[in-house]
Amino acid sequence: MHITRLISPESVSCCQETTSKKRALEQLSQLLSQRTPSITAEEIFDCLVGRERLGSTGLGHGVGIPHGRMAGLETPLAACLTLDAGVDFDAIDRKPVDLLVALLVPEEATDEHLQLLAQLASMFSDNDFTQKLREARTSQELYRLLQDWEAKHANA
Repeated sequence: MHITRLISPESVSCCQETTSKKRALEQLSQLLSQRTPSITAEEIFDCLVGRERLGSTGLGHGVGIPHGRMAGLETPLAACLTLDAGVDFDAIDRKPVDLLVALLVPEEATDEHLQLLAQLASMFSDNDFTQKLREARTSQELYRLLQDWEAKHANA
């Protein structure tokens, strides 16, 4: 499954002012909850925070991929958030995170979860691409960049 099929224009938010990891997770939870009416933003937040307690999802280089598996979720969902300024995310390189993609998958989707995380890690290992994401000034531009990357790499 391709990442951009999990992200809708409504689940992308660009250049947000956020002062903490907690607030960034709350914003991502709000974006994700718009796509799944049966699960509340609070439940999503609890899932993401629970996963963060196991270890930070800050990959380094300013990128974070908060993720989790949720009961009651039928299909995987993702949301993307860029921040005006990076926040402490307990990343492995101790650098602030300003580029986040949250991923939720159904509780039983272990293999799919790992495959999607691998796709995101590949996407964010492209330094030119992540710089373009950071330079996006609108949510529409950010969404288009995500779609363009996937279209370019779909057959690679």
